[in-house]
Amino acid sequence: MKYYSTRDKGVSLSAAEAVKMGLSRDGGLLTPEEIPQIDRRFLESLIPMEYAQRAARVMALYLTDYTEEELLTFGHNAYGPEKFDDPAAAPVRKVEDGTYCLELWHGPTSAFKDMALQMLPQLLSAALRKTGEKRTACILVATSGDTGKAAMEGFADVSQTRIQVYYPKNGVSAVQEQQMVTQEGENVDVRAVIGNFDDAQSGVKRIFSDEAIRAELDRRGFFLSSANSINWGRILPQVVYYISAYCDLVRDHAIAMGDKVNFCVPTGNFGDILAAYYAKRMGLPVGKLICASNSNNVLTDFLRTGIYDRNRPFHTTVSPSMDILISSNLERLLFHFSGENDAEVRDYMDALARTGRYEVSGDIKAKLADEFWGGFCTEEATEAAIGRYQKEYGYLIDTHTAVAAEVMAQYRAATSDDTPTVFVSTASPYKFCGAVLTAIGETPRGDGVELLDQLHEASGVPVPRRLAALKGKTRRFDKTVEKQAMEQSVLEFLQ
Repeated sequence: MKYYSTRDKGVSLSAAEAVKMGLSRDGGLLTPEEIPQIDRRFLESLIPMEYAQRAARVMALYLTDYTEEELLTFGHNAYGPEKFDDPAAAPVRKVEDGTYCLELWHGPTSAFKDMALQMLPQLLSAALRKTGEKRTACILVATSGDTGKAAMEGFADVSQTRIQVYYPKNGVSAVQEQQMVTQEGENVDVRAVIGNFDDAQSGVKRIFSDEAIRAELDRRGFFLSSANSINWGRILPQVVYYISAYCDLVRDHAIAMGDKVNFCVPTGNFGDILAAYYAKRMGLPVGKLICASNSNNVLTDFLRTGIYDRNRPFHTTVSPSMDILISSNLERLLFHFSGENDAEVRDYMDALARTGRYEVSGDIKAKLADEFWGGFCTEEATEAAIGRYQKEYGYLIDTHTAVAAEVMAQYRAATSDDTPTVFVSTASPYKFCGAVLTAIGETPRGDGVELLDQLHEASGVPVPRRLAALKGKTRRFDKTVEKQAMEQSVLEFLQ
């Protein structure tokens, strides 16, 4: 299977080349030329399988220059017991009849990014071999909190790679920052950007498009790649867990094979919910895709009006991984909804870069309304949802999961849709101890990792072992950069 650039269908790459590059040189996102189809028999074959086997079967449909055998090896390496604290890797928890939660935080960094970023380093290493690449991959990552740690954890000391992460200064939780600045590995680096996540993400994309930097890095024996969800190797492993969740619901007799389910996804960069869209396009019986935003509700407005406008106040919230106003993966959806019209997508992206806004065609607006429903959650409602789930269900959830739970309730109230619904839990509550403690009626005694024990005492929920191990770890990284200086920062790292 080949991969197009969303901005130039003349770009045609193999799967290995797409994973290696991460982002097309024209700034477009690499996207499969076709969406493989699955049927009832395929889904039934997955039901008795463990997660790694399911991942290999699904990913092999897209990665046609990888063998299913090597993908299975990668799956066992990525999702085995030494990495994940639940044998299901991505278990589905029943909250009540018709309502289920897909827990995606049982990996080494306690966030959903592990589901892809334990797989991506293996896909990339194989891609280097398959393409005969001799240079070292420099993986640049912008993070709103979770991707950075998960990417460094996945790529730490992986041969033929260097990884540099940028996060917004004062824009992540104390635990998220502690995870990143104490990361081990000789090939890793992390720096705080003075600005917000959009500044960090725009800086990384700017570097990718800078021919002079690429030429200089090539001279030094490096090339640029990405571990953000702009890389297809990040999106594809996320498609797996929606298909896996459906199979688990059938296995557990929560639904019958062929019944539709809705998914409600807390969304910032649009990658997680885009993966659900791909699963639906493949033939998974999915009804509505519910896009849940926090106060940075640019996606809610877009889904309701067809106008994407990032010219609005940026809010720093208790769900920082969603504090995003430029949702990069939306470009892939526009490519599909426009009938793979690369010129139309270029126009939208040029308008976004030039004016900060664009309005899609009437045809795309109709498709958005048919497939998606958007809602957003205030800080007060986020806190209330955490408290309600703890009180009514004895279920401790984090701030991002609470956004999904609240928007799911909004959708049901607005539509009376009683389709079984899975809301997605993207992080352990222990990554956001202060906000969660406040929401369940406790007064935080301190900040950061010192609150792990307090939340455990208040909730009785075990602390993930790797978060507990953060206590007392020495900080390795303390550099801060201006957003305009990121190019120089990369060259400095790759001396």
